[in-house]
Amino acid sequence: MSTHSTHHPIAIIGAGLGGLTAARVLHVHGIEAAVFELEASSAARTQGGMLDIHEENGQKALQAAGLHDGFRAIVHEGGQAMRLLGPDGTVHVSEEDDGDGGRPEVDRGDLRDLLLDSLPDGTIRWGRKVTAARALGDGRHEVTFADGSAVTTDLLIGGDGAWSRVRPLVSDARPAYTGISFVECDLLEADTRHPRSAAVIGGGFFLCLGDERGFLAHRETDGSLHVYAALRADEGWLDTVDFGGDPDTAKEAVLSRFQGWDEGLRRLVADADTLAPRRIHALPVGHRWDRTPGVTLLGDAAHLMSPFAGEGANLAMFDGAELALAVAARPGDIEAALSAYEEALFPRSEAFATESAGSLDMMFGPQGLDRMVAFFTEGPATR
Repeated sequence: MSTHSTHHPIAIIGAGLGGLTAARVLHVHGIEAAVFELEASSAARTQGGMLDIHEENGQKALQAAGLHDGFRAIVHEGGQAMRLLGPDGTVHVSEEDDGDGGRPEVDRGDLRDLLLDSLPDGTIRWGRKVTAARALGDGRHEVTFADGSAVTTDLLIGGDGAWSRVRPLVSDARPAYTGISFVECDLLEADTRHPRSAAVIGGGFFLCLGDERGFLAHRETDGSLHVYAALRADEGWLDTVDFGGDPDTAKEAVLSRFQGWDEGLRRLVADADTLAPRRIHALPVGHRWDRTPGVTLLGDAAHLMSPFAGEGANLAMFDGAELALAVAARPGDIEAALSAYEEALFPRSEAFATESAGSLDMMFGPQGLDRMVAFFTEGPATR
């Protein structure tokens, strides 16, 4: 035992959406939790990206957190519009946002701020990077941080994402490369600086597919366009592109994989103000673990999946709320709470991971465009 470790009855590792939701729902029920986050502050990096928050999980979590009204206030009006194009620029599907969809769009940073602002001061310990976590017996754990500090806890919650340092306490599983690589691009001040690209993408979600590759894009609330150039590629392909050097050379390397595509589509990369590589990883579908006293996982730490079911953030928040509600409903019996939580968690995450893997195969398969057109036009019976 470290001589300078502090004890917290509940310690949450990671101040992502799932960990914050868990802390907030516990707080609503009068239960204190300490959250440890490796970033130095809430402003350490932009949170980027639009999220569609679903009625059946993400919004339920926000209701449990008492934050649904605050959520409605940050919804991006018009964000549920959707366009699907082919490589030649033909628009195959176009849906307007009529305001009554069940998946309103919000900016991830705005949503995180809503959760952060709902927690008592001092709940989050910033700048705490986990270096080790170990069981002490009787369901207690010790977590050690890079700054030399340590904490002990009766309930350790791993909300620390894809490369979780808590996961090895319960599981040997590690994320594997899915075969899909992204190059993430931003086109800033789009209406004035990139009007043609802004017109191509439209007001909401944009998808262009063909030949096992494509572009996925969103208009952001700050007026920028956020674009992912996505393709099936060897795991090492991104390493062959120098993203840190000359941006024009990097753009050429990416665009070489989109030869023959419509110029308006290629411009989404050619005119980008930022470029960043990203491999898509996933845990095995149906990942689960034996009940391990005093510790559990939520969100990507528990069930990292590809983003193609659009459920990652929704599930993380729902996990956090469900875990907190299970703890609040069983005062003094952490094991019963964790058993109840995991019993529902495992089949739920398996179903969504199956859907996500299926969507990846559909979108980036040989008939990706045709199958997605059918998905959007033939209605729920084909989904």
